[in-house]
Amino acid sequence: MRFSTIATLFLILASHLLCTHEAIAQPNWTIGLGPTTRPAWSGPMSPETLPGNNASQHPFFYCGQWDFPKPEQTMYIVREGKITWSYSIPSKDKGEISELTDATLLSDNSVVFARKTGAGKVTADKKLVWDYEAPKGFEVHVAQPIGLDRVLMIQNGKPAKLMLINLTAGKTETEFNLKTNPAGSVHLQFRRARMTAAGTFLVSHKDMDKVIEYDTTGKEIWSVAVPVPWSAVRLKNGNTLVSSGSAQVVREFNAKGEVVWQFSQKDVPNIELFSLQEANRLANGNTIISNWCPSAVKDSKDWRKTVQVLEITPEKKLVWAMRSWDELGPATVVQLLDEPGIPEKLEQQR
Repeated sequence: MRFSTIATLFLILASHLLCTHEAIAQPNWTIGLGPTTRPAWSGPMSPETLPGNNASQHPFFYCGQWDFPKPEQTMYIVREGKITWSYSIPSKDKGEISELTDATLLSDNSVVFARKTGAGKVTADKKLVWDYEAPKGFEVHVAQPIGLDRVLMIQNGKPAKLMLINLTAGKTETEFNLKTNPAGSVHLQFRRARMTAAGTFLVSHKDMDKVIEYDTTGKEIWSVAVPVPWSAVRLKNGNTLVSSGSAQVVREFNAKGEVVWQFSQKDVPNIELFSLQEANRLANGNTIISNWCPSAVKDSKDWRKTVQVLEITPEKKLVWAMRSWDELGPATVVQLLDEPGIPEKLEQQR
């Protein structure tokens, strides 16, 4: 077979893999290498005894995408291990699956959230005061509150676009199209984007294996190559914390794109990792990571064997692992409520 034919077949196969649904497990990666085969897991998915105080370790806001056994998808506030507030949306919206992929509890106790079929803002007394419906063929997985009256949103689609929306004025203040993989699916384009303290936009291009920072005109000003990036956060030290979801790794990059810290399966050999989605850097230097399992654990009855949330020290010591399936569902969003700073003022590293 001629080399050109082999190359063509390889490109076709690569395009096919990029089009697969997120529910299909993707390969592991290592720095500087391509995809590698994930070894089969043996033994329990997590030990019987875990460090920390389970759901009582911190007060937190929580939700997860694709809790498919349930007719509703729910966001929770948990304090002292007990649910003190919740808000649910139907698991299907006009025939489309709803997924809670991004959400933030604001200082006035309202919540801004993305639900795949759109985005919304709900008050503490559960009144939906803003409701954005994505056009048919488009999806919304990004919704970051900027102050109490603006929302940064990305609409997956062809074309995909970033929008900064003023809810009070009812108008879009910033809007530009984003690059996407032309052979990829709309569903896999984006999961997280964040406005930085400098007013730039840090976007995880999940379908392009790249994190790109844009200025307000849509001009690319910084980027780093990283497999299947799920979330990216600009840290106060100037570095960027990136979770590579289904590649089961979280990395911290400096401005040169060099890895200065990394967490992966080898750091927790007795806890199985699945899709590492949200990764937050705490004020004390620890890192909070959500471990979302539905794509790999097909039988939802087995979910309760997995760990939903991990807290790791800079030295990669596990100080908290939560397994609280009687009360909560799969983990995507984990916002600690004992952290200093006002979320909508971009004072937290999440």
